[in-house]
Amino acid sequence: MSQMENKDTSYHHILKYTGIFGGVEGVNIMVGIIRNKLVAMILGPNGMGLVSLFNSTIKLLSDSTNFGIAMSGVKQISENYDQQEEKARLETSVSLIRSWAFLTALLGMVLCVVLSPLLNGWTFNWGDHTLHFVFLSPVVALMAVTGGEAAILKGLRQLRSLAKISVYNVIGALFTSVPIYYFYGESGIVPSLFIMALVQMLLTIGASYRLYPPRLSFSRQFLQKGMNMIRLGGAFVLAGIMGSGAEFIIRSFLNNAGSLETVGLYNAGYMIIMTYAGMVFSAMETDYFPRLSSIQSVGDSLNACVNRQIEVSVLLVSPLLVALMIAVPILLPLLYSGEFLFARNMIQVAIFAMYLRAITLPMAYLPLAKGDSVSYLLMEAVYDISVVLLVICGFKAWGLWGAGLALTLASVLELMVLCAYMHWKYGYRLGSLALKYASIQFLLGLMSYVVVCQDNPVVYWLFGGALFGASLCYSVIVLKSKTHLWESLKRRIKR
Repeated sequence: MSQMENKDTSYHHILKYTGIFGGVEGVNIMVGIIRNKLVAMILGPNGMGLVSLFNSTIKLLSDSTNFGIAMSGVKQISENYDQQEEKARLETSVSLIRSWAFLTALLGMVLCVVLSPLLNGWTFNWGDHTLHFVFLSPVVALMAVTGGEAAILKGLRQLRSLAKISVYNVIGALFTSVPIYYFYGESGIVPSLFIMALVQMLLTIGASYRLYPPRLSFSRQFLQKGMNMIRLGGAFVLAGIMGSGAEFIIRSFLNNAGSLETVGLYNAGYMIIMTYAGMVFSAMETDYFPRLSSIQSVGDSLNACVNRQIEVSVLLVSPLLVALMIAVPILLPLLYSGEFLFARNMIQVAIFAMYLRAITLPMAYLPLAKGDSVSYLLMEAVYDISVVLLVICGFKAWGLWGAGLALTLASVLELMVLCAYMHWKYGYRLGSLALKYASIQFLLGLMSYVVVCQDNPVVYWLFGGALFGASLCYSVIVLKSKTHLWESLKRRIKR
């Protein structure tokens, strides 16, 4: 196969699975909105708050005890997946992940029971919910098992199975939780959370057990083979804790320097930006990370893999970001209420952080793919510290708009640090095509920002629409030239 065909296949593969998982994420968001609306109508604000508190506490406990196997296990499988002659090693890796996932499931469940009085005290300042956390302890175990099996499917490139599981899971959550809440009200919260976790686990193991029937081993010699995986997963957990800590500090500062309303506006803006762009980035962990982990050496192959992912991500996300920037005045009242329009300026300036994220995220996976936990933690620490300091300074100087600007500036700093560090550590260079596409789309984004700052509605919508069209056309033209996408679409339309 020629180099051009390899290149075309690579672009087509990235675009195909980014589209699949982006579409899946869109379905999940829409079904999630329907489910949240129905649950909110049934349980009311108090019940929704109770669900949120239980979910956040259980997730924190799960993330702290699962040793990051859901991420590090992908690398463990991917390293052996392409070496078909070493099938025994692949089977060993699968068994290793399952054995460790089972142990972390037991650890999380036992800790949830033991710490239930403390969890009750930390989470609630009214009533005694200790028994609720005891009954929720199996949920922690189910989440750990699900994470391990999902890692196996990702490493084995079972991408269609993962997409189906994701859709079936969110639909299953809709049709199981809503009836339970309808008939039992707040008393059904704990059973509903357990059933949703059970459904997700059954869907995941149903796909993975068909490929590799369950085989566990708990001998000390066997488990020691997974210590590198556990160390890498531990780094992922620590990075997650640092990220959560940074968000906690930011929200606490905004609450003290502003008000609870300020925190709500910031959180609404942050969620809109991350959720919308997340539709494109959702394929990173599922498809890109396993492919990157399978590349053993550094050099041209590694650079090409990262740069092509950046190019496709930039071309796909940029038109969506222009559309989001223009549509903010419509989306905020639609998703929340008219009171949240005060977050509009913050969202529009923070959208530029997502342009930069399309470049930085593929690079940020490099240390994880190479098992370099120290580098991964270092890069995460640099970003977390910078975003806290910049948001505090930005809010003090310019309010919520300054906080949005700070998110963009933190991403600029992250890009500069990542480019320098990844070049020094792995010899990675940002490709000229990736830089070209990003520069053109970023310029169109800047022009869009100038337009949305205008008070004239004719200028706002006319020129905003034109810039969205320009961004979309540029992305389509480039992607068409790099893949057989156009011919594939025409064949489907004819059929």
